[in-house]
Parts: sequence; C-alpha cells; structure tokens
Amino acid sequence: MRGRNTWSYRPYRPFLTEVGEIYICRVVPYRDRIHFEWLADEKMSCRVYFRRCGEKAFTCLCDTTETFCDIENLESGTDYEFYVTAGEKKSRVRLARCGETVGNVVNYLHPDDEAYAFSGRYLCSPSMVRHPDGYLLASMDLFAGSHPQNLTLIFRSDDEGESWHYVSELMPCFWGKMFIHKGELYMLSCSTEYGDLLIGKSVDGGKSFSAPVVLLRGANGKNGSSGVHKNPQNMVYFGGRLYGTLEWGTWANQQYGHAAMVMSCDESADLLVPENWSFSEPVPFGQFAPELEGLPDNTMTIEGTLVVDKNGELLNIMRFGKYHQALVYRVNTEDHDAPLTYVRCMAFPANYSKFMIKYDEKSGCYYSVATMAYNPERLNTRNLLSLLKSGDLIHWETASDLLDYRDSDPQDVGFQYVDFSIEGDDILYLCRTALNGAHNYHDANYSTFHRIRDFRNL
Repeated sequence: MRGRNTWSYRPYRPFLTEVGEIYICRVVPYRDRIHFEWLADEKMSCRVYFRRCGEKAFTCLCDTTETFCDIENLESGTDYEFYVTAGEKKSRVRLARCGETVGNVVNYLHPDDEAYAFSGRYLCSPSMVRHPDGYLLASMDLFAGSHPQNLTLIFRSDDEGESWHYVSELMPCFWGKMFIHKGELYMLSCSTEYGDLLIGKSVDGGKSFSAPVVLLRGANGKNGSSGVHKNPQNMVYFGGRLYGTLEWGTWANQQYGHAAMVMSCDESADLLVPENWSFSEPVPFGQFAPELEGLPDNTMTIEGTLVVDKNGELLNIMRFGKYHQALVYRVNTEDHDAPLTYVRCMAFPANYSKFMIKYDEKSGCYYSVATMAYNPERLNTRNLLSLLKSGDLIHWETASDLLDYRDSDPQDVGFQYVDFSIEGDDILYLCRTALNGAHNYHDANYSTFHRIRDFRNL
C-alpha cells in the first residue's frame, strides 16, 4: 500500500478493525421504520437482513440494486439489528432504535453500535454551512470518554435540509467547524481533544480535502497537560481580518482550566499558510472585577462566540461557570497578539452549554439558539432549547421555546451545541440531539436539522 496526502476518506478504514466490506454510511430510525444507506458499486445486487435485538435468526428482507433500504412495520421503542450482503461481501451489523424524533435526522448512532468505536460512540460538534453552489453541508464528530475522538462525518442536503446523504469523512478531525472563505470550503478543527489545531480546504464540496495544515501544536490533556480546546463557532470578519475563537487548557488543569484566546488572519492572505495566522496570548480566568470575587481560578470559561457590538467593538462572549451569566472579553483588533481584556458579565439564561450569537442586520437584534439553564439545582439540564433575542447584548428575552422536553427525564434528553445561520426570514440550525434511548442527555445519538420560519415575528 502507499501513503496518503489527503485528509478525507470514503470511508476511513483503520487497520485490523472490522468495518465491513460494505459500508453502511447513514442510519435514520423513525417511529415504525428504519432507513439506512450504504456505499456499493453501481447496480451491485445486495441483500438486506434484519432482526429484533435478542432474536436468534436474521430475516432476509429483500434483494435490491439500490444503495438504500427502509425496514418497515417495526415497533416503537424497540432495538433492531441489520446488515447488507453482496455475494461474499458483508457489512457490519448495525443497530437502531425505533421511536419519535425531532426535526430532520441527518445521522443517527445507537449507543451500543460499535461501528465507530475506534474514535467514539456518540455524535458531537454539529457544524453546518451553505455552500456557494446552493446545497447545505453538515458535519459531526464521534466522541466518548477515554476514546481517541478523531473522526468527523460530512453529509449533504440538496433539498433545503429535507433529506441528507453521506459525502465523506475526515481523519483526524475533532471539534470541527466548516466555513466558506472566498467561495471555497474550509474546515478548522483539532486533531483530537486538546490536540493540534488543523485547517484544510476542499474544492469539490467536501468530497475530498487536501492534507490539513497544523496551525498550532497541542497536547492531549490526558494527565492535565494543556492543549487546544475549541468548538464549532462563527468565523467573523472584522477590519479586514478573519477571526476565530479557541482556548488553551484542559478540564484536568486544576490551575486555570481553560485560558481564553482568539486567532486571526488577514482576509486576503492564504489561510493554509500557518505564518499568516496570529494568536492572542491566552488569558487564564481571574478575579478581574468585584462581581467575580470568590470564584476559583479554574472556573469554566470555554467555547466563546465572537460578535461585534453596537459600538463597533469585537467581543468574545464565553460560556461561564456562574449561573445565568456569560463572560465578555474585548478583542484587541490593533495588536493581534495582545490578550483579551475583561469587559463585564452579561446576564444570559443559557450558559451551561455551548451557545452561538449572531447579529441580524434586518432587525438590528442579536439572536441565539441556545440550551436553557432553567434549574439552578441541576445546572447541566439540557432538555429545553429556545430562541433568544437581544437588542443590545445586555438584555435578553426568550422569543420562542423551540424544543421543550421539560416533562422528560433530564438525564435522558438533550438539545445542545447548536450551529445556526440566518437566511432570509428563517433560521436554520443543526443540533446535537439526545433522545429515544440515548446513553444520556450529553452523549447524543442524533444529529438533527431544523428550520425556524419567520423567526423575527416569534
């Protein structure tokens, strides 16, 4: 075999790991059926088998020359196994649980399905972008505690999010954010949790990516050693430069946890040249003001979102370990290496999960699709997703509750880490969704697409 100089695979097949000769690339369970798709040679005759979990024998469902199948007349709340054969070739046995879901499912992974166990077991890091050619792209990575966490899957929709199909996958790629720059698709990610910061480009809509470039070296955070931490956030243009957020640290770092920073590049420069990027000096959290007194040095300050305020200043607003508060830093846009400076605490009702803030020029308001922190006794509850609105980045109100599952067990249901875009009168968003038998609220089994129509009038 020969070495590779690309980032993308279709699919990635680790050595000596059973991934199947036929690759089932997408699974979508519904209340009473399971839809799944696979990669195969054109017009290859395939045979589909399935069974209810626990039954002894598989049932042959059908022969088909298509590369997809729907197993119908199934029972809600029930787990099923299925696989595909073509002559001597066979796929992995995959799992799915029938049940109600929300939005349009981009992809699903049963918590007991080990198809991606070489990276992780749950779907994370939703990232979505509108390609200049008109279609939507969505990505998600595979994570789990004590796993490598380094594989990302990419899907595409040609009908405004109504249906999706598999495109490719990136290895290594974690916490990735796709974005468009000068009409071309980029991915900014880490190699793994607290690993190297990577960037790469695709010129064919995500089907293939050239080898990624390392912008910043990290560690892996396993013994408290710090590295790069980030999340799929806005890339923001300001003053002729492109800005992104990241942190330096690790959860295991008891000294300062995560230190806030930003990265930036002249928008006319080549993004794939590391020397074109500047990184601000990391800022560990401190008791910068009276309202912060008494908080420990390793208080949570992660997953900042960049936004320009009404005074024309670029702010980094961070998820913060104080109930109903976000931490606001100012970015020094004159000295690109200078550290962020503390501005204030911002009252914000959705601060115990990643959030993104975007400015809507038509209304002159700021919006966020965010997981609400509504119970101070259970700070990690994530079963209420809402649309928030502010006219000044000071006062926030709930425009609408979008997914309200407060009647469900908060340990089992979660809507989190939303990536969203404003398009005309609608908001489109991609959600990390834990529902219908997820491992828990945090360890999601779905990536779901949603549309908020006429959002300004909610």
